[in-house]
Amino acid sequence: MADKDMLVNRIVLRSIMPLFKVLHDQDDSLLKHFLTRFDGVIQLMVKGTDIGAYIELRDRNLDVVQGIHPNPDVLLSFKHVKGMNALFTGGIPVFGGLPRGLSKLGLLVKLVTLLLGLLILMPNVHPKAPPKRLLKVKMIMYMVTNALSQLNKGGDEDMMAWTAKQPDRIYQMSVQPEGPAAYLRVKGGRTKSGRGLYTRKAPFVHMKFNGIDGAYKVLAEAKDTVRATADGDIRLEGSPEYAGAMGSFMIRIQDMLMPQKK
Repeated sequence: MADKDMLVNRIVLRSIMPLFKVLHDQDDSLLKHFLTRFDGVIQLMVKGTDIGAYIELRDRNLDVVQGIHPNPDVLLSFKHVKGMNALFTGGIPVFGGLPRGLSKLGLLVKLVTLLLGLLILMPNVHPKAPPKRLLKVKMIMYMVTNALSQLNKGGDEDMMAWTAKQPDRIYQMSVQPEGPAAYLRVKGGRTKSGRGLYTRKAPFVHMKFNGIDGAYKVLAEAKDTVRATADGDIRLEGSPEYAGAMGSFMIRIQDMLMPQKK
């Protein structure tokens, strides 16, 4: 059975941290333009392990790279996997020592702005401005399709059993008529996620959201898909059975990432 903390960490590193690039590319603030003067590498890792990913800032661009950089400018190490996960899931992070590179103030401020930007994903954050609502929908779509793939690659038994006997199938999500889109490809137990519309074959399941408002109600406000379908917020094309299973895995991912209520 896959270790839950390791599964969450896999999603954190490969599905959530890459959203930093989305935030960076979408940001047009004066602070962002000021901080683009600072190049460097910000490493996040679990102390004494090869578990981590780093943010690379070069020539006004941002990339997220999996693994350990040999000489980062800023290093945040965590005592254990659970301590790293907490930084991204609403808990209290447990660091494995003082951050290295505190003199790199510009990079530290950039990291803080990126982490604050991720707060838009929290279920209790509901921006009113249309561009921010679009950003939230886009980030959720990108994150959840990738997280579904990571759930499979990370060894979740139920997800592996669901994907094992499927032929080459595309599970597509898109905002109609010309909004963001993302997909999950399943083939013989293997999975791969992607952004945009998959064009090489017709989707096996296609969740078509009625504009940003329809997508926001389902993805950000957790509106029941049955009611959303009846209200015209979403149109499902393809197998209801497999779409329902995919929806169940999406709920599982949300439960894994959100802090438990006490």
